[in-house]
Amino acid sequence: MGHLDHAAYGWLTPVLSYVMACIGSALGLRCTVQALAATGRSRRNWLLTGSSAIATGIWTMHFVAMLGFSVTGTEIHYDVPLTLLSLIGALLVVGAGVFAVGYGGNRGRALVLGGLTTGLGVASMHYLGMAALRMHGRLSFDPLYVGLSLAIAVVAATAALWAAINIKSPMAVAVASLVMGAAVSSMHYTGMLAVSVRVIPSDASLSGAPLMQFVFPLAVGLGSYLFITSAFVSLSPSADERAASAFARSLGAPVAVPPAAPTGSVTSAPPVPAAR
Repeated sequence: MGHLDHAAYGWLTPVLSYVMACIGSALGLRCTVQALAATGRSRRNWLLTGSSAIATGIWTMHFVAMLGFSVTGTEIHYDVPLTLLSLIGALLVVGAGVFAVGYGGNRGRALVLGGLTTGLGVASMHYLGMAALRMHGRLSFDPLYVGLSLAIAVVAATAALWAAINIKSPMAVAVASLVMGAAVSSMHYTGMLAVSVRVIPSDASLSGAPLMQFVFPLAVGLGSYLFITSAFVSLSPSADERAASAFARSLGAPVAVPPAAPTGSVTSAPPVPAAR
């Protein structure tokens, strides 16, 4: 069995991956809060932004954490199509879960469906990413830890969507995003505890691309998307702020008053018809 190191660069990759998970979670929660207060096309756009932020944050968290993953006795490459599929799958499945909450009539049922769908989307992204690994050896997984990671993913996603529905203040959203980031990171490292590798020495070249040549630039690009979108969303007024602004404008609107009589003129009442 090959020796596995999950933090080859020390605390750098776990901390950075946690930060990316928190940013994606905070952005997704903020967008979902905005969506639930909006209607029509605006709601759809907020939900699209929120689901893409959550999926992007989780995917970036996974592969930043994988920067610190190494196996003694073999190089590690990544299958490009499978790696991209893990990103696309995360976007689609997380989007389905977020839209279930955004448009669900029955909030309780929508929350359960959305949490289950989003959680399984997070888990499928993780294990598709692991299936993309190419090395001189065979991967195997402990079913107990796999099941535990699935449970953590579903619970974390359900809790995050519950927070999006019930928590409105920016401070509460920030706290919820920290909790969700911790839960997503816990799911990742629980899933990694399930992994064992049997190294098979070989001089053959590995298929796929090295992490630093393919996945790292993609993760940097997606991380930049998160930061730019976060700046845009943070500058967007909330529903309460828009309502307060509209109310203030209504108070400041000019009130129609009858024109005043010219200075020095005398106004008289209309003549009253004489009684017969």
